[in-house]
Amino acid sequence: MRELQSSTLVTTERVLILDADTAQRGELAASLRQDGLEVVEAATAENAIEILRATPVQGVLCGARAAGWSCAAVISLARAGGSDAAFVVTCRREEVGGAIEALRSGADAYIVLPDDPVRAAVVVQGALEKRRMRREARDLRDQARARLRYVGSTPDASVVAEIVRRAAPTKATVLLQGEAGTGRSFVAEMIHEASPRRDRPFARAGCVGLSESLLEVRLFGSDGGPMGESPRRREGLLERVDGGTLYLHEVSSLSPSLQVKLLRLLQHGEFERVGGSRTLRADVRVVASTRLDLAEEVRSGRFRDDLYYRLNVVSLTLPPLRARKGDIPALAAHFLSVHGRALGKTLRAISPGALSALFAYDWPGNVRELSSAIAQAAEACRGDLMGIDDLPTVLRGARPDEGSGSALIPGASLFEIEREAILRTLDAVGGSTARAAEMLGVSVRKIQYRLKEYRTGHHGPRARVSEA
Repeated sequence: MRELQSSTLVTTERVLILDADTAQRGELAASLRQDGLEVVEAATAENAIEILRATPVQGVLCGARAAGWSCAAVISLARAGGSDAAFVVTCRREEVGGAIEALRSGADAYIVLPDDPVRAAVVVQGALEKRRMRREARDLRDQARARLRYVGSTPDASVVAEIVRRAAPTKATVLLQGEAGTGRSFVAEMIHEASPRRDRPFARAGCVGLSESLLEVRLFGSDGGPMGESPRRREGLLERVDGGTLYLHEVSSLSPSLQVKLLRLLQHGEFERVGGSRTLRADVRVVASTRLDLAEEVRSGRFRDDLYYRLNVVSLTLPPLRARKGDIPALAAHFLSVHGRALGKTLRAISPGALSALFAYDWPGNVRELSSAIAQAAEACRGDLMGIDDLPTVLRGARPDEGSGSALIPGASLFEIEREAILRTLDAVGGSTARAAEMLGVSVRKIQYRLKEYRTGHHGPRARVSEA
């Protein structure tokens, strides 16, 4: 059985044993080596710290009292030096208190000696597995954070990205205004992930769809069951998100009494659970959003002016998609990649005809509707090029806005449709033939050839052309 286990282990993992007892250290080292692990030994805490600084170590088997040092102190120094090694504490029965202190400092487990060295090896393997899972989770979070970006290069998109960049590192509350589907929840998450609170919780709370009493319990918690439920303490989002970010969706829908409680939180960091009398504190950054003009809600008396000023420290209005149509090629390419991966498909590009249809539509549902449309098209697409026939019916029947000067009318030739797609894409990417070719799935040479054919009197949008 031991041989089978050894054959399946990652043999590159290294474990440091810190123990002043030479015989005990040797028994533990022999057992770990049988499990296929590389072992280094240290008799003193000073020597162990030197090894951790000089050598990659994935796990540490550390005595609760290491030559006058506590294991908690060793863990603290190791973390300060950048080590993410898994720690397992070894202790005598009378030293369990020191082991528990080490657990509070970040150790993964402890072993009471004398114990079977084989069992000790099993505990070490469990701690190493937990470390691998933590690293994988961290890598996934880092990948997710890397994908959190406001796609687009139009002036409106650039303003949003710049305000997020400047506001994220601060503690300021942020008010996001804009139509449904413009990405308010996404921007709130961007702000959190770019802030010093990124490793603390992020939670969303919708202010519509719940009764006032249920929303109050969800936010502030309860010291007794609401609506006839059995009495019990219930944590609210404020306690669970302490140190992190709370996103309040459609904050304009809050009742007057909840507005008062939210104002107290923003002013003093204090709140009370429903049915409770004890004052609690929470360090929570609030990002709020609304579809309404909150200043108008204040003037009409439906929203408190003092709460409005507390929320409106940083204000950002997200533009509707119809106002930033130049970002449609980049957004469509982004969603095509995302939804294609989710379906296990390699979708190369969007055809000129399909791109023209996307430009012609008015997008009342904004970016959310575009994402949904590309998801449906990705599902329908049978090749690697998404065409106009793959789009939802409402888009295939789309017509350009009146007065747009577009040539995409019934009976337009393929040449005219292709010209419209190329010129619109060039306009959206600032005239870069390389970027336009990548979005359209054609060669740079083809775009340059087509541009030579187009007359200066074309009816589509004009674009400055560069080879950047």
